[in-house]
Amino acid sequence: MTAYETAVLAAKAIDSKIGLDIQVIEITDVSSLADYMVIATGNSSTHVKALADEVEYQLDEAGVSVSHIEGHRNESWILLDYIDVIVNVFSEEAREFYDLDRLWQDGKPVDLSGVIKEGK
Repeated sequence: MTAYETAVLAAKAIDSKIGLDIQVIEITDVSSLADYMVIATGNSSTHVKALADEVEYQLDEAGVSVSHIEGHRNESWILLDYIDVIVNVFSEEAREFYDLDRLWQDGKPVDLSGVIKEGK
């Protein structure tokens, strides 16, 4: 599975659990950290955990194992590291505070229309 396919599958998994403001940003040309950054918001700590769990489950089912997880105890920001794809699931407050959308604004947004129901 390519990094792009992994990122899109993560976005679909988040969308399936009604994640909010889902963004996939290609960062290949601006960072060696990863190829794609996935950013989404949950509306409560329980929702944030459910979104991260769904990403982990669906990617595992597709044969893609998570390399590292950060933030499971905190549940205001959970990071799932898939080496080429980093998935960030935030509470609304944490997303505003860390503002990764601004941090990665030099990356290339991936058009998710037609990929996810939310269409954001």
